[in-house]
Amino acid sequence: MADISKIVLRMRASAGNVRFLDGLKVCTHYFGDSRTSGSHYIFKTPWRDDPLINIQNARGKMKPYQVKQVLSAIDRLKEEHNA
Repeated sequence: MADISKIVLRMRASAGNVRFLDGLKVCTHYFGDSRTSGSHYIFKTPWRDDPLINIQNARGKMKPYQVKQVLSAIDRLKEEHNA
């Protein structure tokens, strides 16, 4: 878990510089296994209004907007878990 926490902290510090494999590890930890469609890795979330997280490998990095979406989903998941 400490490894995941460190990756999430790095994601928060620099959304434009996140290794794809690190993001994939974080998404798998929080959202389970993915479906793959070409270069897209799709993770299901527990919400009806925004049910999917979609990430892709862009030359070994995650796209910054996808990092922000993942972080937002993690925050929502933690918020709902603590409520």
